[in-house]
This record gives sequence, C-alpha cells and structure tokens, in this order.
Amino acid sequence: MNKEAKWAFITALDDELLKGGATMTEWCAFIVRDCDYAFVGGANLATVITATAAIETYLRAEYAGGKRIRLVDLVDSAPIERGLRDDIHKLRKYRNTWVHVAMPEDDEEILQNPEANEEQLEEWAKLAQRILRRTIYENQSL
Repeated sequence: MNKEAKWAFITALDDELLKGGATMTEWCAFIVRDCDYAFVGGANLATVITATAAIETYLRAEYAGGKRIRLVDLVDSAPIERGLRDDIHKLRKYRNTWVHVAMPEDDEEILQNPEANEEQLEEWAKLAQRILRRTIYENQSL
C-alpha cells in the first residue's frame, strides 16, 4: 500500500467504526496520531507497538481509576465487548513477541526471510489500526 492508500484505509476505518462522538485524553490522541504517522510511513512494527500503547492509554484513562494495573489485567477488567477484549489480547501477545524477545541473538529467521516478516508485520499493522479504533470508539455518544 502506498501512503495515499494507507490514509484511505484509516479514513475508511473511521467512517466504518465512528458513528457518533468519541472522547479521549490528549495523551491518547497524541499516541493515536503518532500511530497513524507510523502506519502511513511504513513503520509496521512501530504501528503495532504504538497502537498497543494507545489502547493501554485509553483503557487506563477510562477504566483504571488511577490504579497501576498491568495491561493484561486492565483489558480483562474493562467493561468492553468480549470480541474486542480477545482481539486486544491477540495484539498484545503479538506485540510481546517483538518487544520481549527471549533470544535476540538468534536472528537467523529474520535474516533468512525478512520479506515474510515484513508482510506479516504489515498485516498486523492494519489489524492494529482496526483494534485501536474499535477501542477508542467503543464508548461513543450517539
């Protein structure tokens, strides 16, 4: 996808998922905007990581009540739709495979087939954009 197609993808998600008004903290809006720029710029891993950060920021502001809660517990305790909860966990687990690498010196796979990793990351970046928007639009005022 080129940059125009990526912006169109984001706009289509907004058109599909935003049916009323949505509010979020300025911190969250800043991270969402940065996530969009990463996605459009082709930084797919950054998109996955930043989308997860934006989701966490949104859920903390809405449902943590000022408590410090692990993301996994925050997702489980938030009063969100079950399918969204499951998708956030899938995204979080995928992000963890890149962020919490057990053997970073074992880089044979990424060296042998970088295209496959990039293709997979691009699909996850698109999915991350969808899950992010489903999250930030989950409590709309109609």
